[in-house]
Amino acid sequence: MEKVQSSFKKMSLWQVVIIGVAYMTPMVVFDTFGIVSGITDGRVPLAYLLALFAMLLTAFSYARFARQTEKSGSAYTYTAESCGTNAGFFVGWCALMDYILLPLVNALLAGIYLEAIMPSVPYWAWVCVFTALVTLINCFRINILANLSIIFVAAPLLLMLVFIYLVVRGIGSEQGYEHVLTLTPLFNGDSSVFPLVAGAAILCFSFLGFDAVTTMSHETKEPKKNIPRAVLLTTLTGGVIFFSASWFIQLYFPSNVRFNNPDEALPEIVLYVGGALFQAIFLVAQIMNTFASGLATHASASRLIHIMGRDGIFHKGTFGQVHAKLGTPMYAVLTIGLISLMAIVLDLATVVSMVSFGALIAFTAVNFSVFMKFYVKDGQRHGLKHIFLNAVLPWLSVLVMMGLWFNLERVALICGCVWLALGVLLFTYKRLRKQNIVISSAY
Repeated sequence: MEKVQSSFKKMSLWQVVIIGVAYMTPMVVFDTFGIVSGITDGRVPLAYLLALFAMLLTAFSYARFARQTEKSGSAYTYTAESCGTNAGFFVGWCALMDYILLPLVNALLAGIYLEAIMPSVPYWAWVCVFTALVTLINCFRINILANLSIIFVAAPLLLMLVFIYLVVRGIGSEQGYEHVLTLTPLFNGDSSVFPLVAGAAILCFSFLGFDAVTTMSHETKEPKKNIPRAVLLTTLTGGVIFFSASWFIQLYFPSNVRFNNPDEALPEIVLYVGGALFQAIFLVAQIMNTFASGLATHASASRLIHIMGRDGIFHKGTFGQVHAKLGTPMYAVLTIGLISLMAIVLDLATVVSMVSFGALIAFTAVNFSVFMKFYVKDGQRHGLKHIFLNAVLPWLSVLVMMGLWFNLERVALICGCVWLALGVLLFTYKRLRKQNIVISSAY
């Protein structure tokens, strides 16, 4: 995730947590609800609990590394230091897939929201307009998002609270308030496990960004103490928000039968719960949030491609240079813009699964790196405590991540494996020519 710029006054623990939660974009629970509800047969809250368990295991691994140094870290740096630069390259390669897909996700969501507000304009036109605007701004280096603010968390949470109030009022007035106090959202549908795991695998997308706080060590007070805490608190806070919101959505929509398009259910969810006015307010807020996220993710992806060009991993003459007058990596910015236009033909479920593919690879690598660093390299294997923390827990985390990974959509697994194969070809080519494979300052 994009590094937050340092300020003169270092941030406290809770300021870092707020930024971490902002990176996670809490409103994503509405975007993926219809998809996951269909997969899990109406058990989205339970799938979120499973995803939260998996993410907390991984957050603990990130915290272990953050406790060791005051330097900023990431999945790439932790893997490269613990398992070698070759392993680090492939983790960085998987991270690159997420970087270039996240702007595409924002373009896709913007198209969905804008078409819901003005259906007379076709979806593809909205995607083109949104992508062109975001690309243009990044080309001219207009820094609209210089600093993250609490508003990126407060505004969505306020809308979420209004939504929950409307759900409670609606169910209470129509069916009686006793129907609000029920465990139905947790144990809805059948009891099969594999659909639940498949849903949790997709929901890992919701937690993307919790690891961003490990890049903020230089801007944080007492980083060795506060960054590990912030990683765990960010994950837990995000999980509570996602679980609570999905609980009330599932309470109002036990199944997907009311949705015309479950994969793009957000406009229908807020329309049924709050009416046309609430839908308009909600969608405008979502568009603003998506635009802000689109600018940030586009800039981050462009920066990473530029860095890989500068390091010679990609063509240096094309991607390693910045525009003489504008000072921006123009070709990298335009490349991300072109990739974002694929939102015209791709659907949200497939893209989210592909992003989860890359994230789960990175999370698996971090968990395995704990074992390699502390148990193998540092020799911390004496006593039950060290065995549990440095061997049992990391391997449990690896197995959980692999279980989620294998339950992703078939299309996402195929596309992800193709991306990995391209990475293998690039790695082999660079090795044969004895060229650099180390990504400097990748995150």
